[in-house]
Amino acid sequence: MSPPFSRMLRSFAIFLLLVGMQSSVVAADQIAGRVAGGRQPIAGAKVSLLLASPDAPREIAAVLTAEDGSFEMPLPAKKVGAGVFYLIAQKGPAITLMATLGESPPKRVTVNELTTLASAWTGAQFLSGSALRGNALGLRIAAGNVPNLVDLETGELGPVIQDPLNSSQTTTLAKFNTLAILLSACVNDPQACEQLFAVATPPGGATPTDTLSAMQNIARYPWHNVKEIYALLDQFHPVPAGKRWRDTPFIPYLSFAPRAWTLSLVFAGGGLNSLGGIAIDGEGNMWADLNFLVGAQSTIYQSFGGGLGKIAPNGRPLSPMTLGYRGGGIDGPGFGIAISADDKVWATSLAGKNISVFDRKTGKPLSPESGYDFGGKLGSMQGIIVAPNGDVWALDNGNSQVVYLPQGDASRGKIFTATENGNGSGVTLPLKSPFHLAIDQQDRIWITNSGANTVIRFPAKDPSKFEVFTVGFAPRAVAIDSQGNAWVCNTVGHPDTREKLALIQAKLKAAIESRIGTESKADQEAKEWINLYEILQRFPGGDVSLIRPDGKVLGPFHAGKTITGPWGIAVDGNDNIWVANSTGRSVTQLCGVRPETCPPGFQTGDAISPPGGYIGGLQIITDVDVDPAGNLWVANNWDRPDEGFKEEPDLALSTRFGGNGTVVFYGLAKPVKTPLIGPVQAQ
Repeated sequence: MSPPFSRMLRSFAIFLLLVGMQSSVVAADQIAGRVAGGRQPIAGAKVSLLLASPDAPREIAAVLTAEDGSFEMPLPAKKVGAGVFYLIAQKGPAITLMATLGESPPKRVTVNELTTLASAWTGAQFLSGSALRGNALGLRIAAGNVPNLVDLETGELGPVIQDPLNSSQTTTLAKFNTLAILLSACVNDPQACEQLFAVATPPGGATPTDTLSAMQNIARYPWHNVKEIYALLDQFHPVPAGKRWRDTPFIPYLSFAPRAWTLSLVFAGGGLNSLGGIAIDGEGNMWADLNFLVGAQSTIYQSFGGGLGKIAPNGRPLSPMTLGYRGGGIDGPGFGIAISADDKVWATSLAGKNISVFDRKTGKPLSPESGYDFGGKLGSMQGIIVAPNGDVWALDNGNSQVVYLPQGDASRGKIFTATENGNGSGVTLPLKSPFHLAIDQQDRIWITNSGANTVIRFPAKDPSKFEVFTVGFAPRAVAIDSQGNAWVCNTVGHPDTREKLALIQAKLKAAIESRIGTESKADQEAKEWINLYEILQRFPGGDVSLIRPDGKVLGPFHAGKTITGPWGIAVDGNDNIWVANSTGRSVTQLCGVRPETCPPGFQTGDAISPPGGYIGGLQIITDVDVDPAGNLWVANNWDRPDEGFKEEPDLALSTRFGGNGTVVFYGLAKPVKTPLIGPVQAQ
């Protein structure tokens, strides 16, 4: 190659590079997009770019769409402030569409029915008409989840809603498309808008006048007018004579009315398998106890213990695939997990019979390889909390003990037992397989006795001054609301037949007798789990008790006898209650102690959710938690107990005992501050 030609080629390459740089600069300084409805362009729509923050949203720019629905919107050269960008497209008084973009606007955007639905559901707790505002973390979480539902550039379905865990395993995809079909009918027909707005009117509220407000109402009250909303599908798109399918702009769609118009997605990876307790950290990441190791042939008789899992607010796995975070003595953690203000994650192990500590940012273990086991004095561990003053309290379910670590210092730890054993604490407590615990505004520790029907309470500074409260049988989780009330899940509930009482007594007797024989401790514990599961299967039920700060017990509340095997419980920023129905494979929402935050007509203990609770991607579940965006995170614990209760399961199903992943319900609850240290606080 001659030198002149080489110089000319280099010059041409530099020219192309400069052109490319210029193009990228131009593209970064504007948004190019289109607005569509029913897969048809919407001309003459006003498109506004706004910035959402804790303050009122600010309009950054506005343009009109061309005949083909396209638009180009210049962006200011200077930084306009921190927050989440979003687009509002309006045509006439009734049509308002939305697309939440995130902290950095993309180069190309489509605004349509799918982007509107994704934005309305993920931002349900922050929207008021076309105004989006709220806590900074919650807004980022909401925006980060929009791409799971919709591709913002194309306006088509997003990757997660179409993945194998969601597309064919839940009804979320068909439900999402059905809502989009109803919305598209309104975009193209004013009469359809009138019908849609009528059924999207909130309980006791005003009829919406635009599409975005209508979708917000359905997202916030997904249990309201469910059948009436679904009936519009047949009115707007009846099946043509001689045809099998409706002529709709989106497929697939629902063939049957849903229980509620919730949108939920299943997330897996990061070692998630058989999730026990879960907790949300200060960045909105979900941490989970993993009962079993992914891929292991675990059964109730012989299991391969898992570690800890960490999932980003948008569902992306952050912990190592398959193994999760291990070390520090972690071995099959159960329901005990807590996050402290100094960025430590505390977990208790069932199999390891110890307490472990991990660094929240790196996932590295901070506890010794054996964990904190107090010289082998601990049994199968369950609940753990970090108090506002930094003290750590944990429960030994197997040996009926309470472990106290002042300021999280295991070297100064104490053990409180049911019978004095010379441990030096000088205090005995009425413990019977303690399972979960919480601390209230008066620094009182609340503990559930899963082997009985009692809850105990004592001042953190003086456990000897304990009180005992009678609730339902086999209480599991306890949560404290902002008013200091304790809410307790009674897994078996309040038996109301002589036969059921007799069965429980027989099972408990068998469990006690099994400890006297020559069976191994593992076999004894396996029998107790099987006994409990058989009770729940034969006599489905359970309820929730409320214990006021003055000690008065209210309830039980059972949501019309549709609460089944309640296990985990959470309180949201409105003091409403969320119950994880383990064997019911659903979540129930109860009106809390502030009825003014509930829909009109609901009183404390009433079920807001439909009979049987909210469903979607749930297996046998344990825990439930609320994040700063108002999303509900639920732990899938068991998938195939029929195989897991066998000493030798079917080989084809031998890795299916543990539940698969976590389920996130978008925008259902009032946001809360995380991590939860002490009673709930609204975000």
